[in-house]
Amino acid sequence: MHTEEKYMQRALDLAAVGSGYARPNPIVGCVVVHKHKIIGEGWHQQYGGLHAEVNAINSVQDKSLLPHSRVYVTLEPCSHYGKTPPCADFLLEHGVRDVIICNTDPNPLVAGRGIKKLLDAGCKVHIGVLEQEGLELNRRFFTFQTKKRPYLVLKWAESSDGFIALPDYQATQISGPMAKQLVHKWRTEEQAIMVGTRTAIHDNPQLNTRHWPGQAPLRIAIDKQLQIPETHQLLDDSQPTVIYTLQEKASSAQTEFVTLSPDGTFLNQMLTNLYQRNVQSILVEGGTVLLEALLQNNLWDEIRVFRSPKNLAHGIKAPRLPALQFASRRMVADDELTIYRNHPS
Repeated sequence: MHTEEKYMQRALDLAAVGSGYARPNPIVGCVVVHKHKIIGEGWHQQYGGLHAEVNAINSVQDKSLLPHSRVYVTLEPCSHYGKTPPCADFLLEHGVRDVIICNTDPNPLVAGRGIKKLLDAGCKVHIGVLEQEGLELNRRFFTFQTKKRPYLVLKWAESSDGFIALPDYQATQISGPMAKQLVHKWRTEEQAIMVGTRTAIHDNPQLNTRHWPGQAPLRIAIDKQLQIPETHQLLDDSQPTVIYTLQEKASSAQTEFVTLSPDGTFLNQMLTNLYQRNVQSILVEGGTVLLEALLQNNLWDEIRVFRSPKNLAHGIKAPRLPALQFASRRMVADDELTIYRNHPS
């Protein structure tokens, strides 16, 4: 690996530590190198907190070395005032004159302005080191910025003969305990989790992260005709929840009812509303009607399917996969996990 790539890979590894905590901001890592030695590093640890560049510069013990050092950062330094001051200004104030950037920032508030500010101040700037790796790491952020909707991960478990549930939507545990724990880990990695009406009614899910430590996602359910019983866990006001409906209903402390227009496309209205709420990614856990609607409208970015050795013989058929090639396949205990991607990583 070339020297530039080696240090950028370290910055990407640091950025990944912030997964699930910096959202809806991108995850960013930064490394400061002086004479082939790392003298400072940092990452964006929490939304609203100090950015990666600030943490990295602050970790440098001898600040006099900064004008003679090279800074590696995974995303273009910001140029605007948000929760924190501009990182491009912060680098310049500390005498930084050499910056290597993995990805430019598609956010209209930045979009090349951070790079221009550095260049106008006389900095050397090199862009595109490990660019594809950076796009993969921040795929949720880039999808949100470019497609103006959340990054959508569709997930389900199916039996060996292709069923997702028993007849009449009776709930049954198809995948094993290891798969269940992995799903709870996935929940901590996405900003929101979504289910359709039938899943909400028949499974009565909690949609929390009780089997894995981490931040619980925003709960989302579709309930066009307000059919979910008031006694169900999704309406227990225990954590932030949004219910999308065609009816009018008053919201409560942590449960918001959003009434959409019957004249528009329900899914598009809902995703637009979630974009406006700054929801960057969603794990969609069913059921078949919702999953197939998203698939048919090409509203998905990843599909994660557990295939169990169990045979149900009859029941509700699993969603029909589009014609695509799988991205990866592995075993999770006795279940086969296949992950598909809608576009190249």
